[in-house]
Amino acid sequence: MVTEPAIRCADREIGYPEFGERATRIAAGLRAEGIGEGELVALVLRNSVEFLEIVAGVGLAGARPVPVNWHLRGPELRHLLADCQARLVFTQTEFAETVAAAAPPGCAVVEVVPTERLAAEYGITHTGAHGAHPLFEDWLAAQEPRIEAPAQSVFGAVFYTSGTTGNPKGVLRAPLGEEARHAALGSLETRMGIEPGVRTLIPAPLYHTAPYGAATSAVLVGADITIAPRFTPESFLRLLAERAVEQVQVVPTMLVRLLDLPEQVRTGYDLSALRFVVHAAAPCPVAVKRAAIDWLGPILYEYYGGTETGIVVWCDTEQWLAHEGTVGAPVDGAAVRIIGAEGGELPAGEVGTVYVRPATSWPDFTYLGDDAKRRAIELDGYVTLGDMGYLDGDGFLHLTDRATDMIISGGVNIYPAEIEAALLGMTGVRDVAVFGIPDAEYGEAVAAHVEAEAGVTEEDIREYARGRLAGFKVPSRVVLDGALPREESGKLFKRRLRERYWQGHAKRI
Repeated sequence: MVTEPAIRCADREIGYPEFGERATRIAAGLRAEGIGEGELVALVLRNSVEFLEIVAGVGLAGARPVPVNWHLRGPELRHLLADCQARLVFTQTEFAETVAAAAPPGCAVVEVVPTERLAAEYGITHTGAHGAHPLFEDWLAAQEPRIEAPAQSVFGAVFYTSGTTGNPKGVLRAPLGEEARHAALGSLETRMGIEPGVRTLIPAPLYHTAPYGAATSAVLVGADITIAPRFTPESFLRLLAERAVEQVQVVPTMLVRLLDLPEQVRTGYDLSALRFVVHAAAPCPVAVKRAAIDWLGPILYEYYGGTETGIVVWCDTEQWLAHEGTVGAPVDGAAVRIIGAEGGELPAGEVGTVYVRPATSWPDFTYLGDDAKRRAIELDGYVTLGDMGYLDGDGFLHLTDRATDMIISGGVNIYPAEIEAALLGMTGVRDVAVFGIPDAEYGEAVAAHVEAEAGVTEEDIREYARGRLAGFKVPSRVVLDGALPREESGKLFKRRLRERYWQGHAKRI
């Protein structure tokens, strides 16, 4: 293990002096391409050291990176690249032709050739350059490592929100002053354990906001960073042990898959260095959180927020145990209000739409090219990310579900997350997606798609649910699925499951 902090992924490792020199060359290259301050540069890249080098170089040039989900194809990718008016796209070899075909006129493409081991990690068989685009290393070698500092620093990348209708929109944050920037980094040290020299692991795709924020913040403070090419439960544990990792951020799906490992496998790795295991991005079932605490100890930290708002609420293990199921209480000047259907603020214990006011150091934002959408989610200085929930008597926030996922059956509100959490407690159930489907009598009925081990039947699942849920919450339709559609980040694509039921019916899918 190196003594000085470094950044590594698969078979590539780089120290901070070389990382800084390469980032400066990237910035110089962008300026030579005519890319100025405030312009956008897209990255269609898998996890790699080059991803962070390019992000750093884009920032040094005063431009903004746009991390793009590399799963996108055709119209989706074409829309995003055109919407952000990308002048240049960095992309790996396997995506180069797809990106070139989707890029707007005048947009240059620079091709990043993966190392042999990284290609093997991703199962890529063809690693040779296509020859139609400049190769990243050649492009980089032609640049001089000199660049003037931008007039003002910007904060973070432009991320495209997934949205429930229409095309995704890019979240554009206001420039951040140095005082606010230091305050934000100080909060990350307190809330997430990201501090100078800390050994951290990035197990999720860098094109998502949370892992991107963790990784780039770790670069800013000079942490020792290990980037996992992809998440698999045992390889994750192996990296934690080999690197003596102290800090990591995960999503609840990762915890579920880790807990599914045989106990002798989980306990066979030395995780004694771990001090911070942070999770967010999706509700964590109570049973999963308790099992994770029993396994790892009181080192779990949770937060809730979004690309638009940053961390709004946060809790440590002790606070969670005292307020079981919470995602935290407001921190750093943030605030939460629960708004009812009539527009009024609701008292503690009542479920409504969650509206939040970000931390005082967090910059304001708009949606790229669509300020009207930004105004539409605001109420008296608070914004909603589309979640439903309630505040308990001590001011801790509890999420019930996404507003768009709520099922209304016979006039009764049903929250799929509650049903999913209950079913995940069943032996043999690996994953669950609950959503509403058309019903002639009640408007909507409850459906559950379940990924389960061999031998588990639909009736077994219903019987288990009957013993733990009110009758109207028991799924009337249970479908055994081989594998539910999830992103690498753990995000569940319910829309893909729902749409087969709602075709021809008057409901947004």
